[in-house]
Amino acid sequence: MTHRANDTGDGSSAFEVLYEDNHLLGIVKPVNIPVQEDASGDMDLLNLLKEDVKVRFNKPGNVFMGLVHRLDRPVGGAMVFAKTSKAASRLSESVRTHSFHKVYLTVVHGMPSSAQGRLTDTLLKDATSNTVTVVRKGTPGGKEAILDYTVLGTSEGFSLLKIDLLTGRSHQIRVQLSSIGCPLYGDQKYGASVNRPGQQIALWSALVGFPHPVSKEQIELISLPPQNYPWNLWPQEMQKQAVH
Repeated sequence: MTHRANDTGDGSSAFEVLYEDNHLLGIVKPVNIPVQEDASGDMDLLNLLKEDVKVRFNKPGNVFMGLVHRLDRPVGGAMVFAKTSKAASRLSESVRTHSFHKVYLTVVHGMPSSAQGRLTDTLLKDATSNTVTVVRKGTPGGKEAILDYTVLGTSEGFSLLKIDLLTGRSHQIRVQLSSIGCPLYGDQKYGASVNRPGQQIALWSALVGFPHPVSKEQIELISLPPQNYPWNLWPQEMQKQAVH
């Protein structure tokens, strides 16, 4: 049985809570907040959530919050965190065994040559510049990256895509789509020639699915992107149906 989660815990959270019990916390990550501490020194989501849980449940001492997957700083949408070390370990195992399912919505410039397809590339990360490039298979340090995409609609020279992420490489969706000539709307790093500074990247974590670490029930956390430009070029109902 699939549990499409929108249960909330006690008290009111500062975040939009998609699911919460003693083991898990599923939320909508706000855009432009780093998931964990980085060089910017800005407050990060992990510490904000620890404080949020501490206040809501009046917990003494340190609060455990396990990070099992990540979203780039400018990206928003569904995320799950573990509230116990056991849940963190089991969720991490789900990621390793590919029973952790991630679906994204994104708006890209242009349109892929096929209405749907699979992109398989080798990606190499440059930690110094925090950029990723597509390289020849067999390149030392390169990692295989695979995603499936479906074009949901086109408008004003843009395409709305559904992305099923099969591997979780850094900047994967942004790099792979840019490499086929379809950079993401608002992506300054991999589409600077077609985007303007200040535009918000149009990439959203729409669904995160996984077996509950204790009950084994299938959990699906669903979040739809904000209805501003360019997302509002397509009906929200279309976006909703694509991830259900």
